[in-house]
Amino acid sequence: MTSTLLTGISELWTLDPALDDPARPGQVTEEQVLHEAALVIEDGRVAWTGPASQAPSADEREDLGGRAVLPGWVDSHSHLVFDGDRAAEFEARMAGQAYAAGGIGVTTSATREASDERLRTLVRARLAEAAAGGTTTMETKTGYGLTVADEARAARLLAALAADGELDEVTFLGAHLVPSEYDGQDGRPGAEEYVDLVAGEMLEAVAEHVRWIDVFCEEGAFDPARSERVLRAGAAAGLGLRVHGNQLGRSGGVALAAALGAASVDHLNHLAPEDVEALAATASRPTADGDAPGLLAVDAGPTVATVLPACDLSTRAPLAPARELLDAGAALAIASNCNPGTSYTSAMSFCVATAVLQMHLSLAEAVRAATRGGALALRRSDVGHLGTGARADLHVLDAPAAIHLAYRPGMPLTHQVHRRGVRIA
Repeated sequence: MTSTLLTGISELWTLDPALDDPARPGQVTEEQVLHEAALVIEDGRVAWTGPASQAPSADEREDLGGRAVLPGWVDSHSHLVFDGDRAAEFEARMAGQAYAAGGIGVTTSATREASDERLRTLVRARLAEAAAGGTTTMETKTGYGLTVADEARAARLLAALAADGELDEVTFLGAHLVPSEYDGQDGRPGAEEYVDLVAGEMLEAVAEHVRWIDVFCEEGAFDPARSERVLRAGAAAGLGLRVHGNQLGRSGGVALAAALGAASVDHLNHLAPEDVEALAATASRPTADGDAPGLLAVDAGPTVATVLPACDLSTRAPLAPARELLDAGAALAIASNCNPGTSYTSAMSFCVATAVLQMHLSLAEAVRAATRGGALALRRSDVGHLGTGARADLHVLDAPAAIHLAYRPGMPLTHQVHRRGVRIA
């Protein structure tokens, strides 16, 4: 076991949960951002943080030259298992065509035709892109196969990457869209039969490979009743719950997620006051460290409101009301929603900058949402912060202060990335 001392840190955002202010939930305290600091890594964990003048000795030492250090981004919503290109759809949308969920079917066809090796190579390349931008914890979903065989294939592929330490969290999204072969036409099965498949044989085929189940509760996809069937089946199989909700309208996804104790509900472009209140009301639910997330219990932690700024820009949708959600007391996360149709980026720094510049969050609020918020949405206490004992996931900026993320939007400000104490970028 060796130790490494990192010095020359102008600004160290530990976001240490032990230093939270109970009176200001969701906010960053002064004690959670150190200046002229140092950090010790030992056995892949944070062993010490504090003033550089008080740094202990270590086996190795590196001077970061007056740069800012953040926890690695925690991206709690992505769709990386796909083949094909939807640039033409994007171009049409930029020319005024409205977004509709049906574009998912284009990706489904290409993904079904891709070989296992091609999909594995594509996912690894996307994970590498995310890591190069400072993301050290990533969730991703199945959902572009939509047959038992193709969803099981995607789940096995992702589980293998997770076992190798290349990925962190795997989600089953068989309820992404009702595929075209279930259109109910000419004697073919319809949406109800597809929900039966997702909640039955498909779930059985993937359950051992995934931790979460998700559903696209939206007009054109799955209504609240069918979404609830899928989520209850997933919970019975021991999976944690996630929901895509209120992206295209007031779909009922927020109310469903809050009522079932889902770990997160994501998108949130169309919220009424009662939706904001429902999410804020879950914020006081305690989260037991290491809790199995699959119980339909309201004491399993808050339903985290996860906003997806890059997707909002790509679809020209109303920006999710992140400011209103935070002010109401809801737990907030920022994620990339990397996918081929509506947010083909894993650049969390871009999402943070957008949240500051256009969603009216402070820099501290946005950084916390993209780190601690994402970790809470994944029910993880080991990532998203740099408190003692946390996984040593560091994002070293080529800037003296984190405000440069918004002050210099779009600039390549990632200097180094460490995951589990090992430099990966």
